Amino acid sequence: MAQTAKEPRSVTFATDPPLAQRLFATSEFAWLWMIARIWLGYQWFISGSGKLGNPGWMDTGAALKGYWTNAAAIPATGRPPIVFDWYRDFIKFLLDSGSYVWFAKLIAVGEVLIGVALIIGAFVGIAAFLGSLMNWNFMMAGSASTNPMLFAVA
Repeated sequence: MAQTAKEPRSVTFATDPPLAQRLFATSEFAWLWMIARIWLGYQWFISGSGKLGNPGWMDTGAALKGYWTNAAAIPATGRPPIVFDWYRDFIKFLLDSGSYVWFAKLIAVGEVLIGVALIIGAFVGIAAFLGSLMNWNFMMAGSASTNPMLFAVA
C-alpha cells in the first residue's frame, strides 16, 4: 500500500488591531505607561507604608480583624458588604483561624513591595498582577474606595 504525503497545514495568524499594536507593541506610548506605572506604584507604596508603622497591622492584626469582621457581618437591615456567600465563608474561616495576625503583615509588606517594584520598573508584570489580585480581594470584601480604579490601571 502506498503512503501518501501529508498535506501541509496552513497556519493563520491573528494580528492585533492597529491601535492596540501602536499602544502596546511600540515604544511610542512608553511615556504614558511609565506615568501610569509610577502613579500606581506610588499609591501602593503610600498605602503600605502607612500600615508598616501601625501596630494594628504589624503586631496584633487588629486592623485587619476589624475590617474582616465588618465585611463578613450580615446586618439586620440592608445588604452585607460581601455579597458572595463562598467569599464570606472564606473570610470567616480566616477570622476563625486567627489568620489576620500574619495576613495583616503580608498585606502591609506586600503593598510596599508592589509599590517599590512598580516605581523602579522591576518585575512590573508580576507586581501589577499581585496588585490586581489584592484589589480584587478588597473589592470582593465590599471595599470600593479607590480599588476599582487601581484595578483598572493595573
